[in-house]
Amino acid sequence: MKIDSKAIKELAELLNETGLNEIEVAEGEQMIRVNKGMIANGASAPSVPNMPSDPTVPQNANTALPDATTSDHPGTVTSPMVGTAYSSPEPSAPNFAPKGSQVNEGDTLLIIEAMKVMNPIKAHKGGTVTQVLFENGQPVEFGDALMVIE
Repeated sequence: MKIDSKAIKELAELLNETGLNEIEVAEGEQMIRVNKGMIANGASAPSVPNMPSDPTVPQNANTALPDATTSDHPGTVTSPMVGTAYSSPEPSAPNFAPKGSQVNEGDTLLIIEAMKVMNPIKAHKGGTVTQVLFENGQPVEFGDALMVIE
């Protein structure tokens, strides 16, 4: 098997950008898995919290609790992939769907960047965005609750 060091470096960079400990990519019969932070017995090493690029800039903590339990709510929008969630198409642009906004089925709610590709996440139903459960630029995992539409 030929080792694709460029792909391994890109995956390692993605791990660092998202704060994940492991990522696996398969194409045909070839598979690459990049893993970090594992210790001898297979347990994860303590993770270091993501730090802003400029540590002198104050960061707001997200201490707000969700308004309702989202795991079984029919309007919960979950992440279909691992990546970084963004609430707007670019830093200076308004959010796609802020809390309290009205959305229609098929409207873009947010984007998730995965492997340098921007993936729009669309509303599965119309209604009012009652909860936004992620911070702009936050790493997300498959299945994470991102928003609630009622």
